[in-house]
Amino acid sequence: MNTREHSYKVEALVSSLIGAIERHELPAGEKILSIRSAAEHWSVSRNTVVDAYGRLEAHGYIQAKLGSGYYVRETQKQHAQVAQSNFTAAVDVLSLLREQVNSRNALRVGDGRPPAHWMETGDVWAQVRKTDLRDLLDAERGYGDPAGFEPLRRMLARALEERGIEAPPQQILMTYGANHALDLIVRHLLAAGDKALVDAPGYYPLFAKLKLSGIEMLDVPRLPDGPDLEVLERLLMEHKPKVYFIQSLAHNPTGSSISLVKAHKLLQLAAKHNIWVVEDDAFAELLDPHIPRLASLDQLERVFYISTFSKTLSAGLRVGYIAGPRPQVAELCDLKMLTIIASSDFSERILFELLSTGHYKKHITKLQQRTQEASKQSARIMQQLGLKVHPHIEHSFYHWVELPSSCSEFELARSAAQHGIFLAPGSVFYPNRISPNPAMRLNIAYAGDAKLKTFLGSYFGLTSHKWT
Repeated sequence: MNTREHSYKVEALVSSLIGAIERHELPAGEKILSIRSAAEHWSVSRNTVVDAYGRLEAHGYIQAKLGSGYYVRETQKQHAQVAQSNFTAAVDVLSLLREQVNSRNALRVGDGRPPAHWMETGDVWAQVRKTDLRDLLDAERGYGDPAGFEPLRRMLARALEERGIEAPPQQILMTYGANHALDLIVRHLLAAGDKALVDAPGYYPLFAKLKLSGIEMLDVPRLPDGPDLEVLERLLMEHKPKVYFIQSLAHNPTGSSISLVKAHKLLQLAAKHNIWVVEDDAFAELLDPHIPRLASLDQLERVFYISTFSKTLSAGLRVGYIAGPRPQVAELCDLKMLTIIASSDFSERILFELLSTGHYKKHITKLQQRTQEASKQSARIMQQLGLKVHPHIEHSFYHWVELPSSCSEFELARSAAQHGIFLAPGSVFYPNRISPNPAMRLNIAYAGDAKLKTFLGSYFGLTSHKWT
């Protein structure tokens, strides 16, 4: 058995057992199958069972009793609470979200956003300062167009055309950022009990939305050149999911991008198995517009394309959009009206003013340069520490840093917090909250900070190391 197949079987067994434990099908204190019996029951090797049980034990789901076997841990209070409802299952992710929203730790190494001073380059906001905001707050406009400010949608249609995506304004729906776009699509395409494919590791706020809606998630391992297509095809055949949510370019959290060959094969599989694909292109503004997107290859037949300006202008400017098949976008607009009536006409007009100036392009160029320089510095520092960085592109905000097998992600994060440093453990980026190997997401903007270098050097026993 090759390593990939072994890893897949271990992950499948771990996910199955966690599900049984959290649904109380395996209650606290109950003895589970022996290694030999489990291997026979699931038709896998004993090594597969040993590795799966080892992960479950390491994460507190089961415990070994000498001479007796493995038992579901008596101290399952936390996991039982997670299993009580879809709501509490989703809330588990909120701890990391709270850390990102709050500013208790001065150094935001695990943050998903670039630092504020990266957003303050040049005169990008100068045009807005000159604008009489009363003109943007005209009460006679009411709620504005439910689909979004039309001049902005026309502008976005031209931008999408540059990316090779044909989408007239009627196929574009403005949203309160990418997360709102995902929420609308989840509500529209899926119902409780449905199955959806997600990247693993992947975008953890999406996992919470899916859990909240009662959707069963199927993990597609993320490789340096995109999703593991062998696993993807197997999941498509065995589980008949309805949707695949993917960040094809500048993937969060690994920073990798899909290869063109894989992009074509992915779309072929999607067509063969008749599923929707939701492409989240959150970093589109930083990337070369001519890089093929799934949406450009598919031309919005079965692909929904999502993007946002929160990563390049301000996290507080909650403006994003969906481009997709015209009938589906019309239905999404109806859903948007039912839930929030309309998005912010005011914010969309501000964004239109920002994009209308030449300063925005200069700002993006500066941001690209900063990102590229920070990426190189971050990779160099991690290499000096002896830590492996997952293959990545230069215009992603993130590095996926693989930690030593003996390292506990959460102990590292707790220790960092005591030093005023916020880290993001790799396990958070998996739907079942179990990482195959210890890792962390690193925001490259903070990698060169002396405080972080001193802490990591000390933690990994490199206090005398000469940093460059």
